Amino acid sequence: MTWRLRLRRPTRQEVLWTGLVWGAVGGFVVLSYVVVVVGGGALLGDTSAPRLGLSVLATAVVALGFDPVAAGARRMASRAVAGRRPSPYDALRRFTGAVAGTGPAEDLPERLARLLVEGTGAAWAQVWVDVDGRTVPAAAWPPDAPGAPGAPGAPVSPERAVALPGTHLLPVLHGGERLGVLVLRERDGVRLTPIEERLFAGLATQSGLVLRGARLRAALEQRLDELSAREAELRGSRERLVDAQDEARRRLERDIHDGAQQHLVALAVNLRLAATLADGAPERADALLDAQHRAADDAIETLHRLARGIYPPLLAEHGVAVALRAVAGDGVEVVERGAVRQPLPIEAAAYFCCLEAIQNAAKHADATTLRVVVDGTEAGLTITAVDDGVGFDPAAPTVGTGLASIRDRIDSAGGTVAIDSTPGHGTRVTAVLPGRVAP
Repeated sequence: MTWRLRLRRPTRQEVLWTGLVWGAVGGFVVLSYVVVVVGGGALLGDTSAPRLGLSVLATAVVALGFDPVAAGARRMASRAVAGRRPSPYDALRRFTGAVAGTGPAEDLPERLARLLVEGTGAAWAQVWVDVDGRTVPAAAWPPDAPGAPGAPGAPVSPERAVALPGTHLLPVLHGGERLGVLVLRERDGVRLTPIEERLFAGLATQSGLVLRGARLRAALEQRLDELSAREAELRGSRERLVDAQDEARRRLERDIHDGAQQHLVALAVNLRLAATLADGAPERADALLDAQHRAADDAIETLHRLARGIYPPLLAEHGVAVALRAVAGDGVEVVERGAVRQPLPIEAAAYFCCLEAIQNAAKHADATTLRVVVDGTEAGLTITAVDDGVGFDPAAPTVGTGLASIRDRIDSAGGTVAIDSTPGHGTRVTAVLPGRVAP
């Protein structure tokens, strides 16, 4: 078996950078010996042969000045090779200063991406942050690079970026926890030098606090978006409830005017007529009074129906199941599994939700049977209404307001509702309400 060692061919930039560094260091060594040995010998009047003491002194000067001169030569060579780009050391120093500085913390991920590009001469750089099990883009440079805010096209994910030639990826760790990744793409035909690779690794090592802050900001922004959406949903729900209450008041006014009021007016007229007939035609008066018993019963029944629509007394006295049985018609079965009573607003929301489900099943679902299960426990109240109607597609737009009314009532009490239906297979409404009044 033959083993071959494949060496990477240095780029032109690397050759130029190395030549400049060694040229500067070599010039410093030569200049030190010339100044100390030759110049010192000339001052002492002996130039025939170098003195041992001057040679030792020149060696000491070279040893003490080698590291500072070499560092300066590297910076000079980096500036010469990179043009206006900062050297990797300058970039690392600037990033450290930016982290410790007083600038806006939300700008640090973009400044990190920019320093990566400027310090390494890369085509673009990305900063990704791990948030809730997902890796999301936090910043990119330049502004039109893949993953930059507002850049055209979808951001190149780290998984896809690794497959691209000339792409480097490093995870960012802090306290043993991965916070995100840095992605860097080389320019075509220009590979990273070893120093630039060390700069990339150094920035990845030092950017833990930056990505932790970016992750916290991303989580807060996500939470803010969720709360804003929830606020808009609650605002719409309350507006619909107000509209529904206004409509209920108008309907109650019509029912009172057309129903109970007409019964009572007719009863009053007939009683006055009976009083008029009492002297001249007592038999007719007695017959008319007998007929008013039925009229009075009709008026009382009409008032009872109106009262049940507002707030049934049975609900406050005996709970949801008993109140529902009093109004349930044929084909409606009410089952009570748990009898733990809840606050009245919770029970009222459950009661009117069940009434809406019963009315929907009768009017729209063409259902023959409806089973309502009421389960009251210490944790809260759960109601389930299942019918055998025609069902519907929950994703399709609905014309009526019945389902929206159910959601709004349950939502106003701090509960949750799930409506499951399939065309041809009936509908199931499940509402879960807490055992307390939502703030």
